[in-house]
Amino acid sequence: MKLRTFMLGGTLALAAVSGLAQADDQTNAVKTVPYQYGMPMDIAKVLAMNETPTNDCKVIKADIKFLDKAGKVEDVSYRKMSEACDFQN
Repeated sequence: MKLRTFMLGGTLALAAVSGLAQADDQTNAVKTVPYQYGMPMDIAKVLAMNETPTNDCKVIKADIKFLDKAGKVEDVSYRKMSEACDFQN
C-alpha cells in the first residue's frame, strides 16, 4: 500500500512539474494537444504536418496543424512509425 501511495505522489509531482514547464512556453499561440483514441477532429483544411526526422525505423512523434470546421486552428500531436520504415523489407 505504501508503494502505491509513493508512486501516486511521484506521478502527481511529475505532472505538476511538467505542467509548469509547459506553462513557461508562450512562443506558440496554439498549444499542441496529444491525440487520444476517439477524439473528434473536424478537419476542414490541413495547414501543416511535421514529424521528427530519422533514418531509423521506429515510433516517432508527429504533429498535424489544421483548421477545423468552426474556423479554429488546432494542433494535435500523435505517435507513428517513421517514414524510414516504408523503405525497409
